[in-house]
This record gives sequence, structure tokens and C-alpha cells, in this order.
Amino acid sequence: MLEQILTTNLFAFFLVFARIGSAAMLLPGIGESYVAARFRLCFALAMSMALMPLLQPHLPPAPQGAIALGLLLGGEIIIGLFLGTLVRILLLALEMAGMMIALQIGFASVLSQDPATAQQGSVIGNFLLSLGVVLIFATGMHAPMLRAVVDSYGVFPAGGAPPAGDMAITVAKTVGQGFALAVEFSTPFVLLGLLFNLALGLLSRLMPQLQVFFVGLPVQILAGFVLLAAGLAFAMTWFLGRLGNALPGLL
Repeated sequence: MLEQILTTNLFAFFLVFARIGSAAMLLPGIGESYVAARFRLCFALAMSMALMPLLQPHLPPAPQGAIALGLLLGGEIIIGLFLGTLVRILLLALEMAGMMIALQIGFASVLSQDPATAQQGSVIGNFLLSLGVVLIFATGMHAPMLRAVVDSYGVFPAGGAPPAGDMAITVAKTVGQGFALAVEFSTPFVLLGLLFNLALGLLSRLMPQLQVFFVGLPVQILAGFVLLAAGLAFAMTWFLGRLGNALPGLL
């Protein structure tokens, strides 16, 4: 009897850990490359241990064969990666917006190491992405993300085959939503760039002997940073609001 209870609980724990652990590898603030793998593992283990009693009634019985067990765990891992990817796509809208902003204010060639992806990225994009992660935890928005992972058991029951077609459609819609967020976030800077380049073109026609590039680039950078400093608080508040509204509708 005791052996059966231990086996059932161990199976339930690993089944919950397969979904929550794989999602935690991609969630903002937890799945970043600068976060130690040991911390991510401990976080996923602690979350799985805490949620296992709540989710155990919704879990299927333990399969008899090793192949069936592997397929069951593989399906849970795919669902967890799917959930983490959706949130990550929305957050990467900040980095995309930063690249658009850098292009408009003359900082497109200034690159730095992205701490989230361990790759080269624009300075402004890396700054906005890091600021977004900090604000997510400062405002408590990480709780709805974790709640969405738990609520996913109602949409994707444990033991069922992952709906590949529906998941692909959801990812495509989320990519479009993230791109729309990036465009809306960077719209003031795009307008600034268009008006500024138009003014430089008119100035070049009026004064052909003037080196407009050497005169205009410092002014363009200064105007871009002034606009960024003036509207950063409002823009990040707007983005967090849009992110909070988008999270419940991901599934």
C-alpha cells in the first residue's frame, strides 16, 4: 500500500514538473540566460511540489509501459514550452520596439550584449527588455503568468495529445500581437524620425554647402533621448497594461 502511494505521488510530481519546469525555462525573469540553472531548477521543483496536491485530482493514472510514460511526459513538456513561448514573444516586443527606436534616433549601429538571450542586440532594446522584466516583478504581474500555467490544465488536460494545429495558430496570433505592440510602442519615435529626416532634406536643398549629416546626427540623438526620457514612464505603464490584458486571452 505504501509503495503504491509513493509511486502514485512520484508520478504525479514528475508529470507536474514536466509542464511547469519547461514553462519556467522561458518565463520572464526566470528563464533568462543570466539566471543560474540551479536557481531555475529549484524554482521549478518548488512550484511543482506546491501545486502537485492541487493538480493531482486532474492527472491521469500512471501508465504501465515506459513508452507510454515517455509520450505522456513529452506531451507535458511540449505544452510547457508552448506556454512559456507565448509569454516570451509578448515580452520580446520591447526588444523589437527598442530596435525600431534605435534605428530612428541614430543608434542602430550601437550594439551590446543582450543579457536575456546572450546575443548582440541594440542598447535601447536591451534596456527596455531589462526594465520590463524588473517592472513585471515589481508590479506583481508575474503572478498571472504563473496562474496561466496552472489554468492551462483546464485547456490542455494532462495525458491528452497536444493540439499541434491550435498551438501553431495561437503562436502565429501571438507573434502578430507582439509585433503590433512593438509598432505602437515605437510610433512616436518613427514619427520623430520621419519629420526630422524631412527637415534635414529641406535644409540640404536650401543650403547645399552645409554638411547636414554631421549637424543633424547629434541633434537627432539628443531629440530621441529627450523623447525617450519624457515618455518612458507612460510607455512602460501602457505596455504593462496591454500585457496584463493579453495574458488571460493567450489560451
